[in-house]
Amino acid sequence: MTQFIDIHAHGILTPCCPVFEGPTGQPLCSPEELIRWWDKLGVEKGCILPETAPESPSILNTQSNEEIMRFCKTHPDRFIPFCNVDPRNCFNDRTTPFTRILTHYKERGYKGIGEVTCNLPILDDRVQAFFAGAEEVGFSVTPQLAPFMGENYGLVDLPGLPGLEDTLKRFPKLKIFGHSQAFWCEIGTYEGQEPRFSYPTGPVTEGRIPQLMRKYPNLYGDLSASSGANALMRDREYGIKFMNEFQDRLLFGLDIARPHEVRSKLPGYLRSLLEEGAISQVVFDKIARGNAERLLEI
Repeated sequence: MTQFIDIHAHGILTPCCPVFEGPTGQPLCSPEELIRWWDKLGVEKGCILPETAPESPSILNTQSNEEIMRFCKTHPDRFIPFCNVDPRNCFNDRTTPFTRILTHYKERGYKGIGEVTCNLPILDDRVQAFFAGAEEVGFSVTPQLAPFMGENYGLVDLPGLPGLEDTLKRFPKLKIFGHSQAFWCEIGTYEGQEPRFSYPTGPVTEGRIPQLMRKYPNLYGDLSASSGANALMRDREYGIKFMNEFQDRLLFGLDIARPHEVRSKLPGYLRSLLEEGAISQVVFDKIARGNAERLLEI
């Protein structure tokens, strides 16, 4: 049976001093807790994404890239390290040498950047300079997209994702792994702001994501969390059509963060579609692991 590669997971090593975990008071997964869930769900390995922005909802003590590498070295056959750099680092200046910074992490074995959660406009000069550095180094970027500034986290874009489109156009070699409610609600059309921070239901009338993916080959879909799974599952017929059309650019993920809130519906759903013949083995294998292996060279 094909095992999954998880493109998006979080965790933390037990520190020598207890970490304040933020408003929820609930810790992130330890390496062992994450592996226990992966074993239950059929995940062979996955990417560990650090939380570096103060807006991050997971922890108030933001994680360093070096901590993530230490986490990954506990089980190097299971964990793939991602790095992260807040665009406000180094004097909060658009002239920050992101190419030099990101090259440092690329040379040390990190495979991508994410999850970018700073609450800035996606077209902010500092964010665009950060994207330019990522493109030059050859890193993919997983941004959390957000519907508004303040009381929120993630890069802010307007309905229809015009800022994301400008970014895709400006950096054609930069692979962006689209993620979050504000991204995945755009698989269909919608009214008002509420769908941009929730999980729309019902039939899908084609929206901006498929249009952007046809136009920009550097846009990919991170299927993790309830937002990604919901986009595929809310309209079975359209989800199958979407997977077939974009089979080379969709990436399985779960977004496991805390051990008690695992999103486990997507593995079973994809396997059921395969067993029913609704998607082919080729399509399943690409989404489950093949695209991640190819893009991250693992």
